[in-house]
Amino acid sequence: MNFPAWETENSKTQFHASPFKPPSAAFAALVFAWNDDQVLLADIEGRGWCIPSGRIEAGETSEVAVRREALEEAGATLGNLTYLGSYEITSSGQSRWAECFVTSVGSLGDIGKPEESKGRRFISIHELPSLYFQWTPLIEAVFKHSFEIYCLSDQV
Repeated sequence: MNFPAWETENSKTQFHASPFKPPSAAFAALVFAWNDDQVLLADIEGRGWCIPSGRIEAGETSEVAVRREALEEAGATLGNLTYLGSYEITSSGQSRWAECFVTSVGSLGDIGKPEESKGRRFISIHELPSLYFQWTPLIEAVFKHSFEIYCLSDQV
């Protein structure tokens, strides 16, 4: 699958699908958590509706980080994680990496950090463009790819 780059005045973002692995440690991790044909979004203060994501803390793996972020931002426990690929964000000649995973939602509880997240909801892929924070052709392509990988997994 071909993923279009997204460029702004100061940066360029690309997606590299699995089995690609970043050449250096990721600074952030994101998770596409599906429940049938709907994906879990969190309403993040100052950002709006987006998938659970965040910085990887000292001593964490990307997998641990997305599980923590899903609990904190959406109150969600996750199923088995499948590595989807990595975003490469290049600015001033430097590349930073954000690893992405796809999974099913195991269960929902209280949002772990209500001061960061104002809520959660499931939404179909067709509704995403009108709600998602910074919807771009790149993000659309990665969402579609995540749903395809989810549908091929044993978690559907």
